[in-house]
Amino acid sequence: MPELGVSNAQLILAAKQTAYMVFVSLAAGTVLAMIMAFALVLTRSDSILPNRFIYGILNTIINTVRSVPFIILMVFIMPLTKMVVGTRIGTTAALVPLVIFIAPYLTRLFENSLLDVDRGIIEAAQAMGASYFEIIWYFLLPEAKGSLILSITTGTIGLLGATAMAGAIGAGGVGDLALTYGYERMNTPLMFLTVVILIIFVQIIQTVGNHFAFKSRNHE
Repeated sequence: MPELGVSNAQLILAAKQTAYMVFVSLAAGTVLAMIMAFALVLTRSDSILPNRFIYGILNTIINTVRSVPFIILMVFIMPLTKMVVGTRIGTTAALVPLVIFIAPYLTRLFENSLLDVDRGIIEAAQAMGASYFEIIWYFLLPEAKGSLILSITTGTIGLLGATAMAGAIGAGGVGDLALTYGYERMNTPLMFLTVVILIIFVQIIQTVGNHFAFKSRNHE
């Protein structure tokens, strides 16, 4: 594609880098977010394991991280990124700030999904003598499954936007392509194409998420 100033190989590589950043950071962020969300829900003052100290600490940390814009977060934690992956720039280096960015975001979404579960279900589980693990695994998770899937879908789309910003530190991906070859060279056709690629990514993610959430809610 000479009129765009980049080759097909560069476009494909950028798309692969974006997908890599999104799904690797999403996997790690989802695990962390699920743990924190359950900790928040279970340690609330009106829940089954009330603990004001744990809830207060977690709540403060999540609110603090979420209040920092992603572009600032990337720069601020560069020393940590260097410690973890050995470099401050590149696609793999972007995973550290992406995980730190998405985990608190998903935590709030998961927390809302879990809080929407009817308290009567939890009370019934307790009445049957279910353990805390059984309440989580057999009652909370199945009831909140559809909503959790939609939360992950929303988080994935948010991550996609963050990977575009990660291009500012040379993370690669579609955002880096738009910045380096599009904006800096005033290449309008290329910038338009990168927007189209991101829109396609979002449409696919949202469609897949809606599909699985619908199947989950209508499984019975």
